[in-house]
Amino acid sequence: MGILDKLDMSNRLDRDEYERRLAAGQRRLAQLRLHLGGLMGSGTLGPGLLVVMEGPDASGKGGAIKALVGHLDPRHYTVVSYAKPTTQEKNQHFLWRFYRELPGLGEMAVFDRSWYGRVLVERVEGFATRAEWKRAFKAIVDFEESLCNESVILVKFWMHVTDDEQLRRFEGRAAEPLKRWKLTEEDWRNREKNRLYDEAAEEMFLRTDHKLAPWDVIGGEQKRYARIAVLEIVIKRTEDAMRRWGVEVPPPVEEIEAKLRKDRAELDK
Repeated sequence: MGILDKLDMSNRLDRDEYERRLAAGQRRLAQLRLHLGGLMGSGTLGPGLLVVMEGPDASGKGGAIKALVGHLDPRHYTVVSYAKPTTQEKNQHFLWRFYRELPGLGEMAVFDRSWYGRVLVERVEGFATRAEWKRAFKAIVDFEESLCNESVILVKFWMHVTDDEQLRRFEGRAAEPLKRWKLTEEDWRNREKNRLYDEAAEEMFLRTDHKLAPWDVIGGEQKRYARIAVLEIVIKRTEDAMRRWGVEVPPPVEEIEAKLRKDRAELDK
């Protein structure tokens, strides 16, 4: 059995717990971002933070991205959505088009799809030869390890939904005028190849999971659960990477506030 076969798709959160954990997680992530950006703490820039989102159509990537960055100052992050490469991009090495948007020291970026297109859509649709997508596994790992050793915290997600839930979301988009633009004929056609994409994803997990940037695979059947899982995993992996980089991990804001209240109380005695 592969990772997707064993994935627990039953996880759920009620609305109250979702709202509580969303508020706490967003506050913590904002604090970490300010420290990495040199706007809190020592004032020294930390590594950049790059979050890569992959997964089937309608698996909840967009909603998870909103939960992750919607509360942050827009000057402190970028979101880049990648579609098929342009003619110029096709003439370059397949990693070339991603370099321009990589976060620098103290910056944050979220990639909605990424260089993994070479071993997913390009593999399944035949846009890359077998030799090309087979070579890409090593090229990707070398590239990511270089980034992580030099200047970037890399967090990688695969958001997953069942065929039935994907169909329900497709039909919901088709029925909603303001969401209909998200649904294309290509999306419907791709459903017929879901098992081929699953097979490609399983090999991708096996060949590109590494110590500096492991895959986090999220069962996204319930959107609330998936969004909180993404937010909390980004926080944990950011904290772990800060320690690896020798960057001080600040105590939670709540602890800082409690200490300030205690100090003020002592002074008022």
